[in-house]
Formats: sequence, structure tokens, C-alpha cells
Amino acid sequence: MDIYPKNIGTRAKSLINFFLSMIVAFIVTFLIKDPSFNTTQLYVLFLLFFAMGLWFTEAIPPFAVSIFIIAYLVFMLGNKNLNPAPENVEKYVTTFSSSIIWLMLGGFFMAAAMTKTRLDESLFRFTLKISGTKPRNLLIGLMATTMMASILMSNTAATAMVIASVMPLLNKLGDKSGLTKALLLGIPIAATTGGMGSIIGSPPNLIAVGALENIGIKVSFLDWIIYGLPVAITLTAISCIVLIRLFLKDKSPVSTDFLNHVETATSKENKLQRIVVLIIISATILLWLTSTIHGITVAAVSAIPLVFLTLSGVLNGKDVQGLPWDTLLLVAGGLSLGIALQNSGLLEHYAQQLRNIKVHYIILIVLFAYMTMLFSNIMSNTATSTVLVPLGIAILVGFESQVSIIIGLSASTALFLPVSTPPNAIAYSTGFLKVSDFRIGGIMVGLLGPLLAILWVLLVS
Repeated sequence: MDIYPKNIGTRAKSLINFFLSMIVAFIVTFLIKDPSFNTTQLYVLFLLFFAMGLWFTEAIPPFAVSIFIIAYLVFMLGNKNLNPAPENVEKYVTTFSSSIIWLMLGGFFMAAAMTKTRLDESLFRFTLKISGTKPRNLLIGLMATTMMASILMSNTAATAMVIASVMPLLNKLGDKSGLTKALLLGIPIAATTGGMGSIIGSPPNLIAVGALENIGIKVSFLDWIIYGLPVAITLTAISCIVLIRLFLKDKSPVSTDFLNHVETATSKENKLQRIVVLIIISATILLWLTSTIHGITVAAVSAIPLVFLTLSGVLNGKDVQGLPWDTLLLVAGGLSLGIALQNSGLLEHYAQQLRNIKVHYIILIVLFAYMTMLFSNIMSNTATSTVLVPLGIAILVGFESQVSIIIGLSASTALFLPVSTPPNAIAYSTGFLKVSDFRIGGIMVGLLGPLLAILWVLLVS
């Protein structure tokens, strides 16, 4: 009977946060605006702070903020009654057809196919079997599996898959077990750091690549792997070692009887579908890695899973409806805001002011990296990257690729709170962890991650 009043309270809080964000955005815009700003610049500056407020307070869902961004830009900048110098607003809508969106969509299709054919479970069970029954080996195997899965699919989906698979073991061990805490902290860490490993691993990676593409700089699928995968592996390995030393005092073998509940029988149709999925995924990844050789763009290659997974019947209309379309909307809105900040001249205006401050470029890169980590802990890492990547490009002329990639990687180092990243939230929802438990991974990855990203990207650039 108390559900309705609770919903009313939630709606009231959302409305308060919405209007509070709007008021704060008006005030901040008024305080920092320059007398030389035209109408377009004032509109975009207000939108920037308003969107940041909405993302931070979660007054409305993140994807809804992105829809609002696009609608606002079209209405305010393209309306001659509101803007003395109306512009062509088509570019703010066409972000839905961006190559970044198609790349993400290809990744979503492959992840859905793996889940539907239970190929993900089979691969996971295989990993568990070869890792053995020692707690240390079990943690290493699970973190490695989660990291590799997160390179090719959503880190949220990878975390949900792995934690769901080990829940019988966790229920058996209980919340007092060191292995329980090690697994529930290690899996989200591996999922989040694993997202650094490829362009499709995490939305901030796509934001960084999309922003660079807008200024004519191409970053291939293989290029990103060279930048991100070594950092992902290093952070995952260090985290695993720390968790082993902190939690795995008892080295007694763990029973894997909980695997026996899984049905091993597989129909001929399902076996055939698995083979089809493996072939399609292998071909897609191979073409992604060799795009510089054959000249087919990464976005064009993404058509392979889209076409053949549906053509073969592995995925149907219902499966496609269940894809995380809200994430695509979130990224599209972020790209639109980035284009508006660049085209309006706002980024160049403030970048020029910052350039006048004589600071070494490495200091600025370090500042951007740790700002990204801090902001991503309290708001969407996609939203953080949307704001900071274009600003970094505008300020660090000559180092656009480095600062963009470092920001993208640093956005995947936010693990301090249960709400900092969806993998943390999934682990916390099991009820086996306290909020304070996340501080270990949050501090370790938060301090070390951006530093490793900076050192490696600058070294290989």
C-alpha cells in the first residue's frame, strides 16, 4: 500500500533536482559568460551546465538527457525566432548515424547472440574448470574471463553473466568468506578495466574516437587495442594480486559442485547456432583488427553481425528489441553536445584562455586524467568524457590524440562507490558487500589507472 506514496516522493525529488539543475545552470552561465558571446554560445553554454546537472543528480535517466540535448539544440539554434543567426541543425540529429553508433550496435548484436545461444555460459564454465579449485586460481580465472569478455561486450553484461554464474558458490561461502569479497570486488574491477581494451569495450572509448574523427584523426580498432589492452591487463593483474594478499588467507580447495546444476545437454539446432555465432564473431573481430590492410572501415565491418546474425535466425525481432538502445541514445546525445561545443566556438574561447597560462602539456594531461577519474565516480563516465574530451582537444593542440585516449581510458578507472559504475552496482546488489568494501578497488585503480594510461599512451604515441 505504500508503493504509490513512495513513487510520489521519487517523482517530487526528480522534479526538484530538475529545476535545481536548471537554476544552477542559469546562475553559472550568467557568472562565467563573456560579453562577446553571441546567442548561440549562450544557449550552448547553458545547455552544457544544465545537462551536467541532470546527469549528476539523475533527475531523469541519462538517455533522456541525451534526447533533451538533441531536441534543445534543434529547437533553440535552428529557430529564427529564438536565434538571430539560425544555423543548419542537421548535424546534431545525424549523430544517430555516426560510425561510433554502428560500431556499438555491432558489439551489442554479438553480445546478444552469445547470451541467447548460452555460448557465454559455456565459455565461462570452461574457464572455471581449467582454473582449478584453489581460491587463488579461481579468482585469477574469473577476473581474466571477465576482463576478456568486457573487451568484446558491455562490461555490465559481462559482470552480470559472471556473477550470476557464481552465485551458487557465493551463497554457499557466505558474506564472511574472504573469497566471496575477493570475487565480488575482483569481477567488477576486471569488467571495468577490461573495457579499456577495445573501442567497443566502454562508451567513453567511443566518445574519444568519435571526437577525434570529427577533427579528421582516425583511430583504428587495432590502434586502440595497442593503447588500451596493456593498461587493462596491467591494472587487472595488479588488482588481482592485491585482492589475493588481502582476502585469500585460506588456501583450501573450493568445491565446484555448484556447476552440476547447469544443464549440459544441447540440441543440434543450438549447436549449429553456436557454430554460426563463433564464425560471425571471429570474422568480425578479424576484419576489425585488419581494417588498415583491407581498407574497410570498422563501422562497415559492424554490418556483418547485424546482417548475418538476423539472416541466420540466431537473433529475431524480439532479441533486437531487447538490445540496450538507451546506451546508443546516450552516446548520440553526447556526440551532439560535443559538436555544439566545438562549432559554437565555446571550447576554443576557453581553451585560448587556458593556453595563455604557461603550463607544461604533461601537467595539463595529468589534470585531465584525474579530473576524468574523479568526475566519473560521481556521474556517468560517458557524460564526463563528453565534456572533457572536446575541451582537452581544444586546449592541447598538437596532442589531441593523446589527451582524448587518456581521458577515455581514465573514465574506466572510477570504482570508489557502488554507483560509480554498473559492475559495482551489480556486485553490491548481491548483499554480500558493504559500501566501504569498494574503497579498496576505488583508491587503487583510481590512483594507479590514470597514471598508467598517461605513461603508456605517451610512450607509444
